[in-house]
Amino acid sequence: MRIRVRFAKVGKVRWTSHRDLARIWERAIRRVGLPVAYSQGFSPRPKVHFGLALSTGHESLAEFLDIDLDPEAPSSPDPADLEALLAPLSEALPSGIDATGVVLISTSTMSLQQAVTSCSWDIEVRGATPDQLAAAIEQVLAAPELEITRERKGKAVTDDVRPYLLDLTVVEPTDAGTRMHAHLATQPRGLRIGELIALLDPDWEEGRVRRTNQWMLLDGARQEPLAGSPVAASAPHAEARAS
Repeated sequence: MRIRVRFAKVGKVRWTSHRDLARIWERAIRRVGLPVAYSQGFSPRPKVHFGLALSTGHESLAEFLDIDLDPEAPSSPDPADLEALLAPLSEALPSGIDATGVVLISTSTMSLQQAVTSCSWDIEVRGATPDQLAAAIEQVLAAPELEITRERKGKAVTDDVRPYLLDLTVVEPTDAGTRMHAHLATQPRGLRIGELIALLDPDWEEGRVRRTNQWMLLDGARQEPLAGSPVAASAPHAEARAS
């Protein structure tokens, strides 16, 4: 039995690393008594599978993890009432992290790392006015290629990242700059937010960054990983607990 959980990570907890986040979830799962399945071998580990790692310092309304459960355990949740898990999980998690959705999935379902093909972001670009940002967006989207140099396995390599820019849109001014929406591809390697801003203007800086959703392509249609559940538009409980 495998469940997929969507959760938000906002506020001060955004500075928690991916490794520490995994430990937080393992503790929360134990606290609520979920009968998590364990791997075989000399050092068994709980079968908890995270999706794309979120950079430390970034917020998110749409993080996902898959949890394998022992269906024979007396404390195994009722597949018809998985929503009942959300409140106790959120209570067992730190302020700013809240479980916002859950569904039952097949154990043969493609992993989140493989299935997610793009992400939506809200990004504050510090130092940019709306007009300046709009002009920079128009320029990069019109470019046939956008090459950047990265280090991979100790060697400098050049990648064309233009295919990763699926959509860039100016949203509104902020006190320190301008907020934009970005829809960025994640495969085969993806584009870091800092790399995106450097493409727009190397003098601009990254402000508040929030992942608003992750997307899969199913039969050519974009769909969030929590199939059959409403798309996360907000996470009011996480916002309130993080404030």
